[in-house]
Amino acid sequence: MLETLTIGAALFASTNIDDIFLLMAFFSDPRLDRRAVVAGQYVGIGALVAASVLAAACAVAVPGHWIALLGLAPLAIGLHRLWSSWRGGEAANADDDTPRPAGSGFLPQVCSVAGVTAANGGDNIGVYVPVFAQDFGAVPLLCAVFAALTGVWCVAGHLLVNHRLVASSMRRLSGLLLPYVLIGLGLWILRDAIGLVMPASG
Repeated sequence: MLETLTIGAALFASTNIDDIFLLMAFFSDPRLDRRAVVAGQYVGIGALVAASVLAAACAVAVPGHWIALLGLAPLAIGLHRLWSSWRGGEAANADDDTPRPAGSGFLPQVCSVAGVTAANGGDNIGVYVPVFAQDFGAVPLLCAVFAALTGVWCVAGHLLVNHRLVASSMRRLSGLLLPYVLIGLGLWILRDAIGLVMPASG
C-alpha cells in the first residue's frame, strides 16, 4: 500500500504541477466563484481519471492526436473572454469587483474550469493508462490519492494567490492575463493535433 501511495503521489504531482499556476490565475479572477473553481478542478481531474480507467480497462491506447483536440476547450474559453472584455469596455472594468460576471452562474463556471483542467491535463491520460493497466486492482487507491492531492492543489493555489507578495499583482493583472493564458494553453495543446491534418509520410 505504501508503494502504491508513493507512486500515486509522484504520478499526480509530476503530471499536474502546471495546474498550480492555472489555479492561481482562476482564483485571482474576482469574477469567478471560488467554489466553482474547486468544483471545476475536481470535475476536470475526475474526467481525466475516468477516461484513463476506462482506457486501461479496455486496454485501449488513446491516440495522442485526438487527445490534443482537448485544446479547443481553453482556446474557445479564452477567445470568448477576450471578446467579452473588448466588447464590454469600461462597463466590464466596472464589474471587476463582482464575484461573477453578468449572465454566468455557478454551473457554467464549473464547466469552464473543468474544461480547461481536462484540456490542460489531456496528455496525462497517456501516462495514467499504462500505470492503471499494469495494476488495475490499485486503481481505487490511486484515485483516492488523486482526490486528496486535488484538494491540496486547490489550497496551494488559493494560498499562493492570496500571499501578500503576489496577491496585488495577480489580482490587478487577472482580467488581462487569463484570456491570453487560456488561448496560449489551447494552442500549445493543439500543436499535437497537427498529425490529423498532416499525417506523417511513409
